[in-house]
Amino acid sequence: MGHVLVTGATGGIGTALVGALVKAGHQVTAVGRGVGRLGVPGIEADLAEPGTIAAAVGELGDVQALVHCAGVSPIAAVADTDPETWERVLAVNVASAAELVRLALPGLRRSRGHVIFVNASPGMTGVPRWSAFVGSKAALRELADSLREEEAAHGVRVTTVYPAATATELLREVRSAFGRPYDPERCIRPETLAEMVVWVLAAPADSYAAELAVVPAPR
Repeated sequence: MGHVLVTGATGGIGTALVGALVKAGHQVTAVGRGVGRLGVPGIEADLAEPGTIAAAVGELGDVQALVHCAGVSPIAAVADTDPETWERVLAVNVASAAELVRLALPGLRRSRGHVIFVNASPGMTGVPRWSAFVGSKAALRELADSLREEEAAHGVRVTTVYPAATATELLREVRSAFGRPYDPERCIRPETLAEMVVWVLAAPADSYAAELAVVPAPR
């Protein structure tokens, strides 16, 4: 049990995760926009502006875990994606995660804590009209892999979670924009994915999952 920072806590996955962490006995602080309505302590921060995050969060103290769920996923061909869109996607999906890790590292090192990055579906690459999102998730994977090597000496664990289609309103919107059907019954429930993240945090002292692909069970 410990203090867990969660970004993207107002989204479908993040909301479920906050509930699961609280149920498991963790102290949760939500980081992002509009987090005051979640019923847990919150830090209002604009993840689209990573340079403002340090002033927003202040002194974090001891942190046992950071879970980065925040993400934006605009759909547009490369020819139609302007620089502002690229900047926002990379800021929210990657740069804000890196900045929060930097700010939390003193506490994470003291607690020999855990960083979890929620990435894209397993094996996702080269998706037409989704280059900014997919590119940002490739960068997030590299951030995780580099951080894992850098912080191993301090006992900090780093896990990337790759969830397949998860039944959220965001997925409904994405599927609609792509002209694809959305059937929540064929997706992972957000609550189930949240339980998987809690399980990752509860790994024993001698080992943990560096990467975890989560897929719907066979039907």
